[in-house]
Amino acid sequence: MGCICLSGKTSLNIKTVEYNKGNGIMSKEKKFVCEKNDELELDITDLGSTGEGIGKIDGYTLFVKDALIGDKVRVKVIKTKKNYGYARLLEIIKPSEFRVEPECPVARQCGGCQLQHCSYEKQLSWKEEKVANCLRRIGGVPVYTEEEYKKIAAGKSEGSKSVENTLNGTPIIMEPILRMDRPVHYRNKAQFPVGYDKDGNLVAGFYAGRTHSIIPQTDCLIQHECNKQIVETVLEFMKKYKVTAYDEKKNKGIVRHILTRVGKTTGEVMVCLVINAKKLPHPEEFVEMIRNCGINLEIKSITVNINREKTNVILGEKIETLYGHSYIEDYIGDIKYRISPLSFYQVNPEQTKKLYQTALEFADIKESEVVWDLYCGIGTISLFMAQTAAKVCGVEIVPQAIEDAKQNAELNHMINTEFFVGAAEDVVPTQYEKSGGKLRADVVTLDPPRKGCDEKLLETVVKMAPSRIVYVSCDPGTLARDVKVLVERGYEVKRVRACDMFGGSFHVETVVLLSQLKQKPDDYINVTIELDDVDITSAETKATYDEIKKYVFEHNAGMKVSNLYISQVKRKCGIEVGKNYNLPKNEDSRQPQCPEDKERAIVEALEHFKMIQQK
Repeated sequence: MGCICLSGKTSLNIKTVEYNKGNGIMSKEKKFVCEKNDELELDITDLGSTGEGIGKIDGYTLFVKDALIGDKVRVKVIKTKKNYGYARLLEIIKPSEFRVEPECPVARQCGGCQLQHCSYEKQLSWKEEKVANCLRRIGGVPVYTEEEYKKIAAGKSEGSKSVENTLNGTPIIMEPILRMDRPVHYRNKAQFPVGYDKDGNLVAGFYAGRTHSIIPQTDCLIQHECNKQIVETVLEFMKKYKVTAYDEKKNKGIVRHILTRVGKTTGEVMVCLVINAKKLPHPEEFVEMIRNCGINLEIKSITVNINREKTNVILGEKIETLYGHSYIEDYIGDIKYRISPLSFYQVNPEQTKKLYQTALEFADIKESEVVWDLYCGIGTISLFMAQTAAKVCGVEIVPQAIEDAKQNAELNHMINTEFFVGAAEDVVPTQYEKSGGKLRADVVTLDPPRKGCDEKLLETVVKMAPSRIVYVSCDPGTLARDVKVLVERGYEVKRVRACDMFGGSFHVETVVLLSQLKQKPDDYINVTIELDDVDITSAETKATYDEIKKYVFEHNAGMKVSNLYISQVKRKCGIEVGKNYNLPKNEDSRQPQCPEDKERAIVEALEHFKMIQQK
């Protein structure tokens, strides 16, 4: 018999196990709290790293999907291991105070929004605690949420016991999490698999958790509202012209996925069909139907992506444009990005803006400083940093991403950027040698994939000896692991802030600022700063570029001006401008010219700071 929990109590199973030892048969009693298929009552006291509920029976941990802190539930054990097991939720006996009704009718089946049954406020506090716990337990850094530290200060928590054993014993209080204004319909990218249900009906939607069974759903709560009409139009086209869906088991059929991208700022829409064919049947008719699908946004790009491989990878390498461009454009803050079906681009641009602004604030870049952006991707963070830095060098191992980064820099007229293809641990030492020992790294930014930073890369960063490191992470566990390495090598954590990029899910982004504590001359790359490389003159000492920008902004209804424009106007006014990365290397370089209204505003600022004589 299995163990049945009654009134919150449980009994132990005792099982006799026989085994051979030498020439005799020995027996040993093993104790089992529960076994597979047991049905138990369980109090959920915590959430796991992926949002599953955690309950304990006589110290034995059970993970329960869809259960929530504060729930009292009935579960069925589905798998057991030595120290923990898994159970399926059968019934909510008493719901948690944090439990809400999911807005999406297929939330539990889909599994894409693991916390949709949890109130948004509780989601936020749990994500903050998740980051703090990882940094304490894995990173050895005493980071606490504001609420955690209040409890410690009031003597209501034992959370401070580990502080003495950490690498850095000064408690660090996390800054409030960057919350979403509206945690629904926030994604600008969607990928809908297309197939058939058990009755042979054409369907599109999302895969059920850990399966390739399609849940028919065209109206996803976290995707852009326009997707419903687009997806239903594609299905209508396929039915009308008898275009088949892809069967992954047989490797036959044409349409594999429907991919959409939406420019949240520009309102531009991309529709891309991923097909298992050389070309799409009836392409003209497809274009006509999509362009007239009834959405209130501009269809800017209609393409097909050809993927004829028997693979789970969604996109192939070849793109063919059926209508418009092969890309759309969108903004994060004031920075414009060109986005193709293959481009990596943050799926929540509104929160990405907050995330990158936080990274920029943490970096506190001076106008003479050089930034190295490692894992730069298509240059999203690089271009944000380039707004204030003298120069930004981006490194990324994916060649296409670097091409996109260069294109985006050109699109935004940013000539103070340079991008390198390759692993950072290889590129940086090579560039140091080429520079003759003059490689500068005032600030290093890191935005690695979920697996975190390569060990060699972290060693390279330490040798670069930046005064500040800004680490942007999508995984608190690998973040904490890498932070520990950097702290052990002479850096200290100064600021931590989480960002909710994916409401309804367990995912959380984090920005951490680390500052250099000490230097070991034998361990670090020597940095030589040449004054000729910095735009500093006697007049400049009266007002920095940032001060000029601030004056223009405050006295001209929020007008923004770039370092480039300020340099151009200063030259016109006879102020000597030193060699600066914001200026072209030769007279023939193409660059935007300062508009008249911005020139007048900059001149006014120069007069205010007595850098030129008032007229």
